[in-house]
Amino acid sequence: MGLFTGLLTFPLAPVRGVVWVAEQISEQARRELEDPTAIRRQLTEVEAARVSGALTDQEADEQEAELVRRLWEVRQAGAGRKV
Repeated sequence: MGLFTGLLTFPLAPVRGVVWVAEQISEQARRELEDPTAIRRQLTEVEAARVSGALTDQEADEQEAELVRRLWEVRQAGAGRKV
């Protein structure tokens, strides 16, 4: 980038920084959503919350169903990549 271009685009630097941070947060969230270990940990946390009474059986069942669905999708996507 030349000096002139750098001077003209300098006011946009904070915007570029915010965009970069947002991209990093988005990428980390995507990795966590697709990490089988994180999903299994969340399943364990839901069961602990059920046992402690923090969640009703219905709430726990709903959360477990969603987590199992995500785990299944991650495994299916992984199997599709290996083919």
